[in-house]
Amino acid sequence: MYRFTRILVKMIKAILYDLDGVLVDATEWHYESLNIALKEIAGFIIERGEHVSTFNGIPTKKKMEILNKQNRLSDTLFQDVWNMKQEKTKEVIEKYASIDQNKIRLHQNTKYLKKVCVTNSIRETAKLMLEKTGQLEYMDFVISNEDVKNPKPSSEGYDNTIRKLKLQPNECMVVEDSPKGIEAGKLSKANVYEVNGYYDVTLENILKKINYFNMM
Repeated sequence: MYRFTRILVKMIKAILYDLDGVLVDATEWHYESLNIALKEIAGFIIERGEHVSTFNGIPTKKKMEILNKQNRLSDTLFQDVWNMKQEKTKEVIEKYASIDQNKIRLHQNTKYLKKVCVTNSIRETAKLMLEKTGQLEYMDFVISNEDVKNPKPSSEGYDNTIRKLKLQPNECMVVEDSPKGIEAGKLSKANVYEVNGYYDVTLENILKKINYFNMM
């Protein structure tokens, strides 16, 4: 007579989404608004190649610290650049953001899962982006760079989210597109879905990846 041991299988119960390049196609918005501020206040811009290789996916304050270490931006200008960048970002969001039916379809068909946006953006602009694209109402909550001491690539944002949801890391799927965000997701020990960008984040792809992690 055989004895069977019951195996407890952990299923994905929550999706933890990055914002820029995942839920919204906002990378260009941040790039444009920061360059407007840098040009007007400090007289230079960040070229696109450098933005992709060095600055994409990190908070504005961290970007300014890097520029300061490169002797390109005085720390006395930090506050002026930050203030103007936030102002211009809100203007760009109001101008370009629109209701995203594809993402709404994704969220409506995954209502059985918890959903959280974990971003290096500040809370005000993050919520504005989600609101203007019709996604804010589907998020259980939003974790911004104001809610952590250490932004991505630190896993702090994801660690705090998992604890707040009262789940285990392997019950969560992180969706990220940037190297720093992917690193943060992996450090959290959650399952990480590495996407190439905003257009990869579809209902079909999300369900396929959830099924893959559930079968592991």
